[in-house]
Amino acid sequence: MSNAEDTNANRAIARNVRIAPRKVRVVVDQVRNKPVEDALEMLEFVQKKAAPVVSRVIDSAVHNVIESDVLDWDPDDLVIAEAFVNEGPTMKRFKPRAMGRATRINKRTSQITVVLQPRN
Repeated sequence: MSNAEDTNANRAIARNVRIAPRKVRVVVDQVRNKPVEDALEMLEFVQKKAAPVVSRVIDSAVHNVIESDVLDWDPDDLVIAEAFVNEGPTMKRFKPRAMGRATRINKRTSQITVVLQPRN
């Protein structure tokens, strides 16, 4: 973590999301460094499969801050300090091809992480 506080109370992670990481990064790049309410409002209108998933991760991070005994931050004053997507485990499948051959199909998964900070 670069500038986030050293606690897990201000973060949320969604693991093994069945969307390729490069497709999720397009959505996550749009909400990084934005206030939480602006990011959630914007994600309602983004027409990507990853938008509702990223929205749920942000909601989870906000609820983690609210339920935390360590942090006493105002939930209306939070900013998405860090948001990134890592590659999860890849499911490997095979597709039959011509002349008895087979081609490998990689079904990629993502791990989405959101870290919140109070607005300065």
